[in-house]
Amino acid sequence: MRNDFFDAIAKGPGGTVRAYRLVDLTGFGSNPGALRARVHVPARLTDRPALVVVLHGCTQTAAGYDHGSGWSQLADRHGFVLLYPEQERSNNANLCFNWFEPGDTARGAGEALSIHQMIEAVSVAHAIDCDRIFVTGLSAGGAMASVMLATYPETFAGGAIIAGLPYGCASNVQQAFGAMRSRGQARPDALAALIQHASGHDGPWPKVSVWHGSGDSTVNPNNADAIVEQWLPIHGVVGSPPMTDIVDGYPHRAWRAASGQIVVEAYSITGMGHGIPLDANAVHPVGAAGPYMLSMGISSSKRIAEFWGLTSDTIPQPEAAKRKRDASSTVSGTSVASRVPQARRLYPEPKPAPVIDVRRIIEDALRAGGLLK
Repeated sequence: MRNDFFDAIAKGPGGTVRAYRLVDLTGFGSNPGALRARVHVPARLTDRPALVVVLHGCTQTAAGYDHGSGWSQLADRHGFVLLYPEQERSNNANLCFNWFEPGDTARGAGEALSIHQMIEAVSVAHAIDCDRIFVTGLSAGGAMASVMLATYPETFAGGAIIAGLPYGCASNVQQAFGAMRSRGQARPDALAALIQHASGHDGPWPKVSVWHGSGDSTVNPNNADAIVEQWLPIHGVVGSPPMTDIVDGYPHRAWRAASGQIVVEAYSITGMGHGIPLDANAVHPVGAAGPYMLSMGISSSKRIAEFWGLTSDTIPQPEAAKRKRDASSTVSGTSVASRVPQARRLYPEPKPAPVIDVRRIIEDALRAGGLLK
């Protein structure tokens, strides 16, 4: 099934399909990177909810990535808000974030600034706990997550980079392809210096989770080691041997700071190609398998949420009959606009989502072809 099928629709009851649940965020700032912003706000939120920023990969959209990764399922379950920056084709023909362009990867400029403006707007609109803002992404989105962690480290409590690259390893297209084929070429101390010089921040630093498939032929798995090497000196754990174990059948390494907290961890998903690992056969699966959404018996989204401490609060889910709502216009049972005055300009009035009867469409097509009376 084509990936763009998931970009606009999700299956609803009775075999019908409906418009997907992400809504547009507008008026969030000067937006120098000319990005689109999408948001998912669960019907029920924890007090001072966390915010997770999710960055899709090349050829993907926010809605498609959310459907595959399952982040909105976790948000509904645990009461946090999601922000999905989305690339426009006018900026990049393949919908990749421009993680290698100096004008888009510096603090206060381009796409990095656009994403930070989105974060500020959502944080105000939904009373976000500023100590619980996180960022994750896949491939180009993972590399852009590296950019955000480096350029705005004071904003994030943690990050997760999936099949991505270290910050600062490329400054043009040719270097980007070279880094994807091999790894960030700089020495670990030089890689760390790139982060230290990106913002002037001197700590505390976000903790980082790194995920990569050992069979990835699009982004060389050596980049995962480069990301780890970039962050270990930042957290002052260079030379410290990692704890090693097996999680859901895959090698996992973790480095603890002097405080005892895990500050860097890395998963190597044996044999996996380019994409994010899912556990599509779980009793309660998170996400759905598809292009770059690979069923490997481990849910990266769930494990990352646990690493960030987002799963300690579980929102009681009302019965389905009581849960019916317009996801694009309500927050905790009240309209976004009435809850926060600023939100009137952030969220345009939603249009009713068309409901499509798939069975009827198929039957009409068969009749037209003379295959059904």
